[in-house]
Amino acid sequence: MISPLAHVSPNATLGEGVIIEAFSTIYDDVVIGAGTKIHPNVTIYPGARIGDNCEIYPGAVIAVIPQDLKFEGEYTTVEIGDRTVIRECVTIHRGTKDMWKTTVGNDCLLMTYVHVAHDCQIGNNVIMASYSGLSGHCVVGDYAILEGRCGSQQFIHIGAHAFVAGGSLIRKNVPPYVKCAREPITYAGINSVGLRRRGYTDEQVREIEDIYRIIFVQNSHVTKSLEIVKDTIPDSPIRREILSFIEASDKGVIKGLI
Repeated sequence: MISPLAHVSPNATLGEGVIIEAFSTIYDDVVIGAGTKIHPNVTIYPGARIGDNCEIYPGAVIAVIPQDLKFEGEYTTVEIGDRTVIRECVTIHRGTKDMWKTTVGNDCLLMTYVHVAHDCQIGNNVIMASYSGLSGHCVVGDYAILEGRCGSQQFIHIGAHAFVAGGSLIRKNVPPYVKCAREPITYAGINSVGLRRRGYTDEQVREIEDIYRIIFVQNSHVTKSLEIVKDTIPDSPIRREILSFIEASDKGVIKGLI
């Protein structure tokens, strides 16, 4: 299942049924899980840990050292979960001594020319469309979607189930469950379609709408809005998740509707 035209280090660990096509290079200290397919012209550097049944398309470069001037050659990794698809010319860089690894979860789709910088943490079922890029130390929650040509600053957090419209420049944290768009990036409602597809009930969707109506529509002062949410919305896991995310956002969160 390995092309004679591929270069695979004898010190790489390959699971059962791995396919490696012509002109791909697999370096020392790489682990590739069972059933994963590596298309032609893929380069996987030391420190890559790739799960089962992934598919990596031509031109992808995984676990190359980070573009961080503070990097001093420390041993770091890239960890990719199961069933993740990495399309043409995606780049995923190793971590630094901040996190020691860059992670991409299970069942993700990284489309053409996506860039994931050092120390990023991407959850499960995340979609990043073509030409999107994450600067270092970003965190992306489960089921988040970044449309094409989105770009983030360093240390940005994007909450679970969030939807970021194409071409957005992400300079503030994006809370869970919301849609955001425009320049500067602004709240544009909640991701109700995605939530219902994933089994959220009408009651849960209404709760999320009520919380964000207070935070982003009715009030301009975030601290005051959070106090109103605590006073008027019954406690629940969803309420706690949203409040915890916003209260922990030292970079601030996206703008509300003006």
